[in-house]
Amino acid sequence: MRADLDVTVALAHALLAEQHPDLASLPLTVAANGWDNVMVRAGDDLVLRLPRRAVAAPLLANELAALPVLAPLLAVAVPDVAVPSPVRTGTPSEALGYPWPWSVLPWVDGVRAAATPVGSRLAWAPTLGRFLAALHRPVADGVPVPHNPFRGVALRDRRPPALDLAGRAGEVWRAAVTAPAYEGPPVWIHGDPHPANLVVAPGGGPGGTDLLAAVVDFGDVTAGDPASDLGTLWLTFDAAGRHACRAAMEAAGVTWDDATWTRARGWALVFAAAMLAHPDEHPALVPIGTHGLAALLDGA
Repeated sequence: MRADLDVTVALAHALLAEQHPDLASLPLTVAANGWDNVMVRAGDDLVLRLPRRAVAAPLLANELAALPVLAPLLAVAVPDVAVPSPVRTGTPSEALGYPWPWSVLPWVDGVRAAATPVGSRLAWAPTLGRFLAALHRPVADGVPVPHNPFRGVALRDRRPPALDLAGRAGEVWRAAVTAPAYEGPPVWIHGDPHPANLVVAPGGGPGGTDLLAAVVDFGDVTAGDPASDLGTLWLTFDAAGRHACRAAMEAAGVTWDDATWTRARGWALVFAAAMLAHPDEHPALVPIGTHGLAALLDGA
C-alpha cells in the first residue's frame, strides 16, 4: 500500500461517479490540503474528506465512529458552533487506485482561525471555552472510544519536542513532565483543536467581530487527559484570549487544577515544535507554531 497519494479533483470526481453518482455533477475545488487529508469542496453545501496517506485512514475511521455520539451532545450544549458530521461515506476503490475510506461532510462557510489576527480571536475565545467544557466530559459507560496513543496520554511518555530545551522551553517541558499525572476519569478530547481546525465567520458577531463557526477534524478524537486539548490556548490566543477562554470553561462548571494547566503548556510545546518541523510541506502551520512557542517562552 502506498504511503501517500496525490489526491486531485479528478480523483475526487471519479470516486463520486463510482460510489455516489448523484453527487458527481457537483463542481469540485480543492479547499485545503492538510497534514493527513485533502478537502475537496463539492458544490455549495458539501466537502469531501480524502486521506492522502495511509496513517490518516484509521483517523477517519475514528471520526466516523465518534461523531455520531459527540455531535448531537455538542449541538445541544453549544448550538452556535457546528461540528460537521459525515453525511456519506466512501470505500477504497481498487479500480481507481485509491486504497482508503473517505467521507462527505457538510460545508461550513468561513475561514480557518489560523488566517485571522491573533488579537481578533478574543471575540470568540469564550465560545471555544464553552465548547471545550461541553466536550471534556467523562465517557458514558459502554460507549466505545477510539484508541489514540498520541493524545490524552501521560506527557512523560511522549518524545521530548525537537527544540532547544536549555532555556525557558526546557523549564516548560520539565515542569510539565514532572507535574502530577491526571487521575480523573477519561474525558472526551478532540485531539487537535488548533487554529487550523477552527472555522471562523469573519465579521459575523456584534460590532463586526469574528465568530467561531465550527470545530472540524476529529480524526484524533479519543478520551484521556484534557491537557492535550487545553494546550491549544497557547497556540490560538494571546494572554487576554487565554484568560477569556479559561474563564468561560470555569463559568460552565469545568475547572482544571494547576497541574493540568502545567501539563497543557507542555502539550502546547509539543504541538508548536511539530508545526515548526515541516515548513516546506506545511507552511500554513508555521505561524501557529511560532506564535505558540513565543507565548510559552513569554511565561504567560
